[in-house]
Amino acid sequence: MTSIDVQDLTKEYGTTRAVDALTFSVRPGRVTGFLGPNGAGKSTTMRLVLGLDRPTSGSATVGGRPYASLKDPLRHVGALLDAQAPHGSRTARDHLRVLAATNRLPERRVEEVLDETGLASVADKRIKAFSLGMRQRLGIAAALLGDPEVVMLDEPSNGLDPEGIIWIRELLRRLAVEGRTVLVSSHLMNETATFADHLVVLGRGRLLADTSMRDFIAAHSRPRVRVRTADPERLRGLLGDRGYALGEAHDGRWTVDGAQAAEIGALAATVGIPVLELADEHASLEQAYLALTADETQFAAAAPLSRQEA
Repeated sequence: MTSIDVQDLTKEYGTTRAVDALTFSVRPGRVTGFLGPNGAGKSTTMRLVLGLDRPTSGSATVGGRPYASLKDPLRHVGALLDAQAPHGSRTARDHLRVLAATNRLPERRVEEVLDETGLASVADKRIKAFSLGMRQRLGIAAALLGDPEVVMLDEPSNGLDPEGIIWIRELLRRLAVEGRTVLVSSHLMNETATFADHLVVLGRGRLLADTSMRDFIAAHSRPRVRVRTADPERLRGLLGDRGYALGEAHDGRWTVDGAQAAEIGALAATVGIPVLELADEHASLEQAYLALTADETQFAAAAPLSRQEA
């Protein structure tokens, strides 16, 4: 089984501890979202896994081995960390040809990944003329070049247009279905929610969560019910007697925090209050993430001053 295994991983730069005793695993067959505020240690951790930095202590392995010890590493691990890295004077095709030649990959793979990433029509253009989205596609093409078992992508949706975002979402899901190990770092919570099965969340270099998407949202949000009734005052009195409170009405709909739809429906039915709409509301990944990381954000903007304060 090919997995990414991080064990007691620590990285210090002088007096700064960028990664602090991290332990987690990224398993095959699912997309793992790698989340955390700026400065949380995500990029440093990915660099340590790829052997681009040396840990102060602990280990990071791929398939039980350090990345540096892998023979023909591009066949085992494909990674995108910086879309600006390719030399701007090369064409996209030549950039991929160099990677294929130095990793002993068949040249047919160059054409295959150009087609897969939608770059075939611009393959002979110089990279310096590429938009950010096109550079992202080229970086993903390079990551896929060796048909690797492990794929690591840092902010792959950055600069992509709506069609590109849908494409990368479908690509990630397909890679997981094929049994590959997929780790994706992102700041886009709503986008991560569309493709991730599992989450690893960091804050100030420490592990905050290592759990499924569903369990993460459930653990960091309270249940809430949306209800619409023709007799809100009666419903308010009933819920007040049972320790619940109706939230502010919007478009004729009320919210009840700390409750589930089955409870509210059963209560209303006992006294014959007509219910026109009743549904459980689930927190978004963004809401759950912010609830967890509120105290872990290194760079936070101050609240804007009012006109009178200014």
